Amino acid sequence: MLRFVASRLLAVIPVLFVVSCVVFLILRLAPGDPAAVIAGNSATGAEIEQIRAKLGLNESLPVQYGIWISKVLQGDLGHSYFLNKPVSDLILQRLEPTASLALGTIVLAILLAVPLGTVAASRMGGGLDRLLSVISVAGFSVPVFVTGYVLIYLFSIQLQWLPVQGYEPLSGKGGLWAWARQLILPWLALSIIYVALIARITRASVSEALTEDYIRTARAKGLHERAVLLRHALRNAAVPIVTVIGIGVALLIGGVVVTETVFAIPGLGSLTVDVVLNRDFPVIQGLVLFFAVSYVVINLLVDLSYLLLDPRIRY
Repeated sequence: MLRFVASRLLAVIPVLFVVSCVVFLILRLAPGDPAAVIAGNSATGAEIEQIRAKLGLNESLPVQYGIWISKVLQGDLGHSYFLNKPVSDLILQRLEPTASLALGTIVLAILLAVPLGTVAASRMGGGLDRLLSVISVAGFSVPVFVTGYVLIYLFSIQLQWLPVQGYEPLSGKGGLWAWARQLILPWLALSIIYVALIARITRASVSEALTEDYIRTARAKGLHERAVLLRHALRNAAVPIVTVIGIGVALLIGGVVVTETVFAIPGLGSLTVDVVLNRDFPVIQGLVLFFAVSYVVINLLVDLSYLLLDPRIRY
């Protein structure tokens, strides 16, 4: 088991190195001059050159990368060109809304998708199974922003049950309900695609597990069908389900950007849109690196969870 954990931890190091190189090079090789953007349209060539020298943009790419990565390892992601704040501070300020949206979406999707997929697998060809197929197709086909606007029209404009846009901090005066009330519609809009994804994989994995010999043995021993389904079939189908949940985080990152824009949530997604429009390269670099590292860490945790879900991996 220790060898498995050590191998996964060591495998993260080259992945993070490649990620840092890609993040650095994409922005450095992108069209446009950051110094010219900062200086403005009326700046002279001398002023632009002065800004380039101040930012270290005249150095070679290896030297720029060495300076940048050494600062990153010390927790310094740079300084925003336009907002005049450290990038790490900007990320921390916007982290709570994004974390609330992302974690709530994943939890809601798992609570809905796993039971749906499990029951559909136990009743192949039934009404719930066909309904799940329709939901899956709709979830993958309809863009997040379309779902968001439909939910806003129904529940905010027509029924006036929920607020249209905005975010209430968890530590705010309204407390837990005010926080959750602002996020119900974003959670629903963003979770639909994950419900479709996780439910389909759950259905396929559980239905395959139900054909195994140990399921027939459990039934022959007189176990209740619910125990057979939950304790044997679902438990042995957990590895692919957890895997697809980890993979879904990559889709979640893109969905967060769109959802926060639709519902005016001041999180990392809306910050990403703002800094891209302003070509604020240090913030873009920091955000991309943050999202990439988060994805790598989550996939590492998914790999380590296999030790608990499948004891055979320990050997």
